[in-house]
Amino acid sequence: MKTSYLFLAEGFEEIEALTVVDMLRRAGMPVKTVSITSQKEVKGAHAIPVTADMLYEPLNLTDTDWLILPGGLPGATHLGEFAPLQQLLTNHAAQNGNIAAICAAPSVLGDLGLLNGRKATCYPGFESRLTGADYTARTVEIADNIITGKGPGMAAAFALAIIDRSAGTEKAQEVAGGMLLTE
Repeated sequence: MKTSYLFLAEGFEEIEALTVVDMLRRAGMPVKTVSITSQKEVKGAHAIPVTADMLYEPLNLTDTDWLILPGGLPGATHLGEFAPLQQLLTNHAAQNGNIAAICAAPSVLGDLGLLNGRKATCYPGFESRLTGADYTARTVEIADNIITGKGPGMAAAFALAIIDRSAGTEKAQEVAGGMLLTE
């Protein structure tokens, strides 16, 4: 199975980042956290330090499943301002690669024009940044190879959508059941 990469910037939303990593790993999906800072330790929006698996440089993404952006502020802003990540996202999208963003982070995709003609959702107040998208306000929106999520409370549903797309519905249901997300 290909590796997915979740990008961390100072001020990321901890629940969105760690829930996704935890659930993908429960599903047996390889996922690496990547700091876009010069340090592996990155502080979240609520001052929780997280040690990333790797730094952005050098990053060789030849066998990639998902590029995942957690929200949070100013984390999503920092992700959007990081030129190497902008280029990576644009190139990955051009190859129909899988991209997922939650909360404020779908604005990064909107700013890059990657949501044109697609349904998308985000944290309330960021709708205007989803350039070219059909904003739905749904919990999770799946539009071909791009998944967007609404916010922190939807992190598990967002992660399950990623699992479902890559590992299948049965695996997503297994993870949800194991976490008691379903009766």
